[in-house]
Amino acid sequence: MSQMAAPSAFTFEVEHCPDSVAIVRCHGKLVAGVTDVLLTGVRPLFPDHKRVVLDLSDLKHTDSMGMGALVRLYVAAKSAGCSLELAHLSKQIRHLLGITHLLDVFVIVGESGVKWM
Repeated sequence: MSQMAAPSAFTFEVEHCPDSVAIVRCHGKLVAGVTDVLLTGVRPLFPDHKRVVLDLSDLKHTDSMGMGALVRLYVAAKSAGCSLELAHLSKQIRHLLGITHLLDVFVIVGESGVKWM
């Protein structure tokens, strides 16, 4: 597992799973000033994986820059022929995705009994 850190206490780890799946477990706050940590850490996964799952169960908060980073990752994944999926959304992140009409864009896994590994 690899880990990236930023001064704002945003961290993540990557777990490489069978069948070309990578799980990225995010921790802390994905806000302005730290989004590049996620972008530069996750983009290199796309060419070598069919699916990249962002596990947001320990993501405490995000802002508009964090939402923008998720959209940028979605576009990059799609361009690389990879599926970017979100798992374990907090109430705040679900709300932001809803009001920005992005809830229908992202594949949401790990909820309603959907197996995600």
